[in-house]
Amino acid sequence: MPEYTAVLDRFEGDDAVLLLEEDGETVGDVVVPRTDLPSRARRQDAVVTVRIEDDAVVDLDYDPEETTRRREDAQSRFDRLARRPDDEE
Repeated sequence: MPEYTAVLDRFEGDDAVLLLEEDGETVGDVVVPRTDLPSRARRQDAVVTVRIEDDAVVDLDYDPEETTRRREDAQSRFDRLARRPDDEE
Protein backbone atom coordinates (compact mmCIF):
# COMPACT_ATOMS: atom_id res chain seq x y z
CA MET A 1 0.00 0.00 0.00
CA PRO A 2 1.67 3.27 -1.10
CA GLU A 3 2.24 5.81 1.65
CA TYR A 4 2.91 9.51 1.10
CA THR A 5 3.54 12.61 3.11
CA ALA A 6 0.91 15.14 2.10
CA VAL A 7 0.30 18.81 2.78
CA LEU A 8 -3.15 20.38 2.89
CA ASP A 9 -2.95 22.90 0.06
CA ARG A 10 -6.48 24.29 0.01
CA PHE A 11 -10.17 23.70 0.42
CA GLU A 12 -12.52 23.64 -2.55
CA GLY A 13 -16.03 23.72 -1.16
CA ASP A 14 -16.41 20.69 1.10
CA ASP A 15 -13.27 19.02 -0.26
CA ALA A 16 -9.63 19.23 0.80
CA VAL A 17 -6.82 19.17 -1.77
CA LEU A 18 -3.71 17.39 -0.49
CA LEU A 19 -0.38 17.65 -2.30
CA LEU A 20 1.40 14.29 -2.23
CA GLU A 21 5.16 14.28 -1.67
CA GLU A 22 7.83 11.70 -2.31
CA ASP A 23 11.47 12.38 -1.39
CA GLY A 24 10.60 16.03 -0.73
CA GLU A 25 9.08 16.58 -4.18
CA THR A 26 5.40 17.04 -5.02
CA VAL A 27 4.34 14.04 -7.09
CA GLY A 28 0.60 14.58 -7.35
CA ASP A 29 -2.50 15.50 -5.46
CA VAL A 30 -5.57 13.87 -4.04
CA VAL A 31 -8.97 15.32 -3.15
CA VAL A 32 -10.79 14.06 -0.07
CA PRO A 33 -13.91 15.23 1.74
CA ARG A 34 -12.99 17.77 4.42
CA THR A 35 -14.73 15.56 6.98
CA ASP A 36 -12.30 12.69 6.22
CA LEU A 37 -9.39 14.74 7.58
CA PRO A 38 -8.44 14.35 11.23
CA SER A 39 -9.92 17.39 13.02
CA ARG A 40 -6.48 18.85 13.86
CA ALA A 41 -5.46 18.61 10.19
CA ARG A 42 -8.28 20.81 8.91
CA ARG A 43 -6.08 23.84 8.33
CA GLN A 44 -3.90 24.94 5.47
CA ASP A 45 -0.35 23.54 5.47
CA ALA A 46 -1.19 20.69 7.88
CA VAL A 47 1.00 17.64 7.20
CA VAL A 48 -0.57 14.19 7.07
CA THR A 49 0.50 10.69 6.15
CA VAL A 50 -1.73 9.32 3.39
CA ARG A 51 -2.13 5.64 2.58
CA ILE A 52 -3.62 4.73 -0.78
CA GLU A 53 -5.00 1.38 -1.89
CA ASP A 54 -6.60 0.68 -5.29
CA ASP A 55 -6.38 4.41 -6.15
CA ALA A 56 -8.39 5.35 -3.05
CA VAL A 57 -7.29 7.02 0.18
CA VAL A 58 -7.70 4.46 2.94
CA ASP A 59 -6.03 6.26 5.86
CA LEU A 60 -5.01 9.78 6.89
CA ASP A 61 -2.84 10.46 9.96
CA TYR A 62 -2.06 13.99 11.14
CA ASP A 63 1.64 14.67 11.84
CA PRO A 64 1.79 17.52 14.37
CA GLU A 65 5.59 17.49 14.70
CA GLU A 66 6.21 17.83 10.95
CA THR A 67 3.46 20.45 10.67
CA THR A 68 5.13 22.53 13.40
CA ARG A 69 8.62 22.06 11.94
CA ARG A 70 7.52 23.22 8.49
CA ARG A 71 5.60 26.19 9.90
CA GLU A 72 8.65 27.29 11.92
CA ASP A 73 10.95 26.87 8.90
CA ALA A 74 8.62 28.96 6.74
CA GLN A 75 8.38 31.67 9.42
CA SER A 76 12.16 31.74 9.76
CA ARG A 77 12.60 32.16 5.99
CA PHE A 78 9.98 34.92 5.96
CA ASP A 79 11.67 36.71 8.87
CA ARG A 80 15.06 36.59 7.11
CA LEU A 81 13.57 37.96 3.89
CA ALA A 82 11.67 40.69 5.74
CA ARG A 83 14.80 42.13 7.36
CA ARG A 84 16.02 45.32 5.80
CA PRO A 85 19.72 45.78 5.28
CA ASP A 86 21.24 48.26 7.70
CA ASP A 87 21.53 51.74 6.27
CA GLU A 88 25.25 52.37 6.10
CA GLU A 89 26.06 55.90 5.05
